[in-house]
Amino acid sequence: MKIHLDTDLGGDIDDLGALALLLAHPDVEITGITTVADEAGRRCGYVKYALALAGRADVSVAAGADVSRGCFRYRPGYPNEADYWPEPIAPSPNSLAEALALLAQSIESGATVVGIGPYTNLALLDRAWPGLLATAPLYLMGFHVHPAPAGFPRWDVDTDYNVQMDVAAARHLLVAHAPTLIPLELTAQTGLRRAYLPGLLQAGPLSALLARQAEFFARDEHNEETYGQTCPGLPDDTINFLHDPLACAVALGWDGVRFGTIPLRPELNAAGDLRAVIARDGTPTRVGVDIDGDAFSDWWYRTLTHS
Repeated sequence: MKIHLDTDLGGDIDDLGALALLLAHPDVEITGITTVADEAGRRCGYVKYALALAGRADVSVAAGADVSRGCFRYRPGYPNEADYWPEPIAPSPNSLAEALALLAQSIESGATVVGIGPYTNLALLDRAWPGLLATAPLYLMGFHVHPAPAGFPRWDVDTDYNVQMDVAAARHLLVAHAPTLIPLELTAQTGLRRAYLPGLLQAGPLSALLARQAEFFARDEHNEETYGQTCPGLPDDTINFLHDPLACAVALGWDGVRFGTIPLRPELNAAGDLRAVIARDGTPTRVGVDIDGDAFSDWWYRTLTHS
């Protein structure tokens, strides 16, 4: 299966977990990777470094929409590079036109597009090549549609990073393309567990890097204490959530998510946050509505460690 990944790898470590999944899955051909909310090619450099660790420097990567464009609500930060990466990573800048051309080339080759960062590149592609994005299956990680089940984090739109970073792009894609949504109420039921780290350390250089980053992420974010030990639906040793790996898995055909077609209308609140509202005049949209999160987390771990 052909996949184009649009990612903001270099912040939350779930992007690296998504890339590791695509590389470990036996039936995936990555036609290209574009980075979004980049900063002079910094994220692009991280992606290329990760690919080299996996022996896949052949995969084409391009830096997409840069923070200097003014598309984003604020300038995203980065974890301490000296902690999260074993050596300094050289940025890899290029023109936005090169990134959009790579994305267009992937679509023309028949790739499915998976967006696991802000949706800016996808909206920009729609302006540059009108109608092209509509020809590709499109999977987006983000949005809230229903409340999370009891026992899981009760997040709301203010935690919906991918959508809120560029609300104009998110609104456009929701209305114009009716993508398949993997919303936060589903991804909140998944977890990268501390129990996985010994196996990841032994599963090759890229998985070992993910395990290294998970240790520092646990130190910095305290999700075990904040969520794992307070949310009955999550394992106590939940270091992070597998938001982006789940979006990739659904695109690949992992069948543990139940979907519904729901009419959604984008609506801004007083704070300028975008919500997907269920409304009769909304766009019929395929939305994930139910998941066995533990089954997915274990499947993700097995795929990385048994590949």
